Amino acid sequence: MHINLTLLVQMLAFAALIWFTMRFVWPMILGPMQERERRIAQGLAAADKGEEELKQARASAESIVREARERAGTIIDHAQRRANEIVEEARVAASQEGQRALKAAQQQLELETTQAREELRRQVGEIAIAAASKLLEREIDPRAHEALISQLAAQI
Repeated sequence: MHINLTLLVQMLAFAALIWFTMRFVWPMILGPMQERERRIAQGLAAADKGEEELKQARASAESIVREARERAGTIIDHAQRRANEIVEEARVAASQEGQRALKAAQQQLELETTQAREELRRQVGEIAIAAASKLLEREIDPRAHEALISQLAAQI
């Protein structure tokens, strides 16, 4: 019976060891393990949250970049349209200035032509009076016959 009694004592010692381990040692082992498990779970949750925030930040950054590109395109289009308007305004202004200069030159030409005609009429009148004076062999007083010269110049 020694085997049975030894076996029974061993079983009781093993049961006491299991009870002691479950009662005192196991909570000391499980506490830090559960704390570590909790920290790992928190770390994983924070990592998931960080990844989600990173995705949102990337989406937001892409949206901002897209909007900035659209605004830049709009600004460039507006600047090109304004540049074209300025060029067209300058072209119109230059054309108008050219027309004004041409008109002024034409008026100046007409004025000079009129003055040249008047000078020519006056000279022709003087030549005619000089010729008439020589034909008549007498001297004509220019002050006395100013009206005659003007009339003759107007007829020519």
